Amino acid sequence: MSLPSIDIKHFTTFLVDLLNIASPTGFAEPAIAFVEKELSQYKQLKLSRTRKGALVAKWEVKSDLPPVALTAHADTLGAVVKEIKSNGRLKLSRIGGIQWPTVETEGVWVFTSKGEKIRGSVLIDTASGHIYSSAGSETPRNDSHMEVRLDARTTSESETRALGINVGDCVAFDTRTEVTGDFIRSRFLDDKACVANVVAAIRSLAQAGKSPARSVYFLISNYEEVGHGAATGIPAEVAELVTVDMAVAGPGQESDEYHATLCIKDSGGPYHKGLNDKMRALAEKHNIPYKTDVYPFYGSDGEAFWAAGGDVALSLIGPGIDSSHNYERAHMDGLNATTNWIMAYLLEN
Repeated sequence: MSLPSIDIKHFTTFLVDLLNIASPTGFAEPAIAFVEKELSQYKQLKLSRTRKGALVAKWEVKSDLPPVALTAHADTLGAVVKEIKSNGRLKLSRIGGIQWPTVETEGVWVFTSKGEKIRGSVLIDTASGHIYSSAGSETPRNDSHMEVRLDARTTSESETRALGINVGDCVAFDTRTEVTGDFIRSRFLDDKACVANVVAAIRSLAQAGKSPARSVYFLISNYEEVGHGAATGIPAEVAELVTVDMAVAGPGQESDEYHATLCIKDSGGPYHKGLNDKMRALAEKHNIPYKTDVYPFYGSDGEAFWAAGGDVALSLIGPGIDSSHNYERAHMDGLNATTNWIMAYLLEN
């Protein structure tokens, strides 16, 4: 069985648009709504939301086999306002594993509780080279020393509060998304690239007039970066769950940007051997370029479901992403391989 073709132009446009929607964990509704709107055009899908705000799409078919599920997450790293300083600038509390050195001097948007957006920049509090000289470069890049300088006339806490900013307001970092040939570089390809993979697989099957071999649930979660995204939202009738999330590319890893990867083990332990063997066989049958790997500092939505008591066979696949939780980069070869792997699983499982 040949796999349907992938609409690369649509894939790229959808991914870039999704990347440019601010969606830190806890504030991911705009991204979830964007995916929901995209999937609503496919009449094969029945869409619903969990109470947590995640999106569930069910593609029901006639089959004696129990349903399966796939999950990817639309939430990203980010921050919230922790403190309004006496000079009017903001201290932040990070959401997820954002690394301060990777966002120093980056632009941000502060989303106020009243629905307004205020522009700013992330800086070290000893940023001025003509004042601090070498001391600025020696200042630790940590929660105590990083601050947001607002693009507004404020030099005091009261003036900043008058702008409508309060403790707890969402702060989203610029993604700096750029397509350069077959590469896409951006913050937060983890895991919006994989959301795009899932959407592209659905689109390709639907346009080719094909259906999954058995009923399938697609969960687009919204709390993965803090560890409990898919703890709920997967029905108990599901027998297998394939998590689609980035593969870690870098020194000491098998994964690279030009392949999809099957994760055998991460910080939560090994995945399900039986389902892993099935995924390997599908990749080899369809000549999908893939590697296997182990991720030492990594956890997935599938493991969140396992930890919550989910009784499923679990695998993790995804495209190789360079510089994870930093300024990330992916290649169309790895992205296409992941979309094809999803389609193979849906059609022949």
